[in-house]
Amino acid sequence: MGWVSVAPAEITRPESAEETLVVPEPDVPWVTLVHNDPVNLMSYVAYVFQAYFGYSKDKAHKLMLDVHQKGRAVVSSGSREEMERDVQAMHGYGLWATLTQDRN
Repeated sequence: MGWVSVAPAEITRPESAEETLVVPEPDVPWVTLVHNDPVNLMSYVAYVFQAYFGYSKDKAHKLMLDVHQKGRAVVSSGSREEMERDVQAMHGYGLWATLTQDRN
């Protein structure tokens, strides 16, 4: 007597890791966010924005206030590679920074 195999009515496969990853949208710019922290003085944060980004005193002060009052501020935008460089620079100054895609 022979064996008969029956396929299930619906074949499902488990989700692969690739299917659950969020793929960056190529036309959406990346941004560097600086987050508030309990360590750095507000004057130092404004100084970093002036020294690294070349922002005016007024713009650096406004961004510093956003960091302090809102918890974070977008300090630069551009390609992912540029934002990775800016995040590393902020870390070098002792600031807490991350990058993300700007999805406004």
